[in-house]
Amino acid sequence: MYIPPHFAQDQPEELHRLMREHPLGALVTSGPAGLDADHLPFELDPAEGPLGTLRAHVARANPLWQRCPSGTPVLVIFRGAEAYVSPNWYPSKHEAHRQVPTWNYEVVHAHGTLTVRDDERFVRGLVARLTRRHEAAEPSPWKMGDAAPEFIDAMLRQVVGIEIAITSLVGKAKLGQNKDARDRLGAAEALAARGFGELARSMRNAAIIEFK
Repeated sequence: MYIPPHFAQDQPEELHRLMREHPLGALVTSGPAGLDADHLPFELDPAEGPLGTLRAHVARANPLWQRCPSGTPVLVIFRGAEAYVSPNWYPSKHEAHRQVPTWNYEVVHAHGTLTVRDDERFVRGLVARLTRRHEAAEPSPWKMGDAAPEFIDAMLRQVVGIEIAITSLVGKAKLGQNKDARDRLGAAEALAARGFGELARSMRNAAIIEFK
């Protein structure tokens, strides 16, 4: 991934934040048939290993877990907030007419080593934790105990767990850091007005950090 210095994000806590807030990662693998990608909701354990550990599950029918045995190097891409940015949103454009369209975004590449966990206890614990996390905002959260035990047991037999020990984290936050503060904030205001509040907040925060 090409990263100009002003877009580099190398703070582990910020990279972990984006991974937690946008847990659907693209797991990229390479095999005899070439490159492939699976889109999976991941659980991040930041305390296990130097850079953290990712956990997920795939359908037993998915050949991933057989095609990529334990020890396989993999890449997981987490994409955060993103949106098109019009040059009309920069105040300076209306003075000098020297701006062009762009796209702002936040992304993390997590490189690591995959381990297959064909283990019912591992999968059951993972599914329970993922469910608790993503049901937490519901008025009446669904839990595994709401379903018949034999049904849950049958469903769990149809999935296989995977674990990825993260060996490197590469982050990019393209938030207009190469623009004047007034242009960046002008674009942030326009994005917020169009419903892209998360990206607007990130752009404003980048401006605050830069000019402290």
